[in-house]
Formats: sequence, C-alpha cells, structure tokens
Amino acid sequence: MQSAHFGPTDAKHVGVFEAKTHFSALIDDAVAGKTTVITKRGKPVAYLVPTEEARRERAQLAVERLRALRGALKLAPGETIRDLIYDGRR
Repeated sequence: MQSAHFGPTDAKHVGVFEAKTHFSALIDDAVAGKTTVITKRGKPVAYLVPTEEARRERAQLAVERLRALRGALKLAPGETIRDLIYDGRR
C-alpha cells in the first residue's frame, strides 16, 4: 500500500537525527513559513509546518507588499492592465 504525499514538493527533507540536532533552526524555519519533512530511513514520518496564524501573517505581508508595489508602478499614458496581460501571453 502506498502512502499519499500531502506536503509541499519544495519542502526541506531532514532525517530524524538531524531534526533532533537542529530542532531550533527547524522551528525558526516554520516561523518563517517553511515546511520541513522529517524522514526515517528515507521515508517521511512527520511534517513540521507553520501554524495557520503564521500563514495568515505571511499572506497579509505579501498583500501589503503587492499594494506598495502597485502604488509605485505607473502605466504609460494610454496603457492598460489588460494590454500588459495580453503582451505577457504572447
């Protein structure tokens, strides 16, 4: 029977011994929004993931950065967002 993979594909994979040795750093990674897959003999046995609150905070920060960027960027006279989207698809 195969187990389903539920974690992100870009997650860091660490063995149990390394996880135990560097637990504080892995916690710091989780606070920063990163997921770690803990493995035993090469097979995933646990996920260390950020809390939902940390995910919301990161999402809010991303929204704020996008709003700041939007305010800093100006379109050329007569240019629309739709024009930029169309140009990006070519």
